[in-house]
Amino acid sequence: MYEKIKQSFDKQGLMKTFNAKLIAVEKGQVKITCDFSEGLTQQHGFFHAGVATSIVDSACGYAALTMMPDNMEVLSVEFKINFMKPAKTDKLVAIGKVLQAGRTLTICEGYVYDSSEEKLISKMMATMIGVKR
Repeated sequence: MYEKIKQSFDKQGLMKTFNAKLIAVEKGQVKITCDFSEGLTQQHGFFHAGVATSIVDSACGYAALTMMPDNMEVLSVEFKINFMKPAKTDKLVAIGKVLQAGRTLTICEGYVYDSSEEKLISKMMATMIGVKR
């Protein structure tokens, strides 16, 4: 399962641009990290919301993919994200978890934490759709 997710992750240009790393893959859960870089900030020097959104969207998508048959891929259908704190940290840690895996739609929950994984920065609810490869 890890290799399937890793191969797909390595094809994502945006994750390469962010220098994001795939840290953990379990059935129904994926963790992605992103180290701080000036190029990933907004005007106040925090991580840009788009960076946090992108990595947690990928974490949710890959968590959903762990529940799919080998001949399937996933795409995001919709998501909502709430930002609770400024992303002032040296690393973002995104965790995507499957709440409900269906034949077509998979509902996920995503969290973005600071580097200590103690401060919750944002929370996502996402719907992924399974598509044939």
